[in-house]
Amino acid sequence: MSEAAAHAIDHHEPETSTGIPNKKVLMWAFLGSDCMFFGTLISTHLIYRKISATVGGNFLDIREIFDIELTSFSTFILLASSLFMALAVSAIHKGNLTSTRWMLFGTIVFGAIFLGCQVYEFTHFVHAAGNELTLSSYRGEPHVFGSTFYVLTGTHGTHVAIGVFWLIGWLIYSFTGKMSTADAMDIECCGLYWHFVDIVWILIFPVVYLMEYAF
Repeated sequence: MSEAAAHAIDHHEPETSTGIPNKKVLMWAFLGSDCMFFGTLISTHLIYRKISATVGGNFLDIREIFDIELTSFSTFILLASSLFMALAVSAIHKGNLTSTRWMLFGTIVFGAIFLGCQVYEFTHFVHAAGNELTLSSYRGEPHVFGSTFYVLTGTHGTHVAIGVFWLIGWLIYSFTGKMSTADAMDIECCGLYWHFVDIVWILIFPVVYLMEYAF
């Protein structure tokens, strides 16, 4: 018996009363709790954005430092990465290891590009001449917008970074000769996490960025 075949037998998912593998149930439970966490962060941002619309007696116009073109590009990149992730899940279910590797690599690259854009964006916000946005101030005046903005978008960025490192781990593991269709459920759980991160950004992007141009 080959090593891959033995690995597949050892990692067989047991039947459950729900008909859903335990790993997937646990992942859904985690994502459900994360929904409440992000819901709290988004609600907090919206509430404080509404009641703290002025700074130093002047209307807070965050559009002066937002780079909507860059953020739109990074949003497209993150959403496109979900396609690679879906193809990686499909490939591992079919036992196509080469395709799985390439799709995992594509997801990693796109996730890294998104993180790079976010790091550049944060750096630009902090050092924008005359429009500095920090955790505690805007234009040198005490303000809460920076706190809710950085905590919300930074927490999401941390989730993306965790996903990227998780995928890197799977990509490295794929070269050990032990990966097989028995690992499909693990890759699928990783995919659920990645798609969740993308969906959360679909909510954050209009709520945090586009809303500033609508009102």
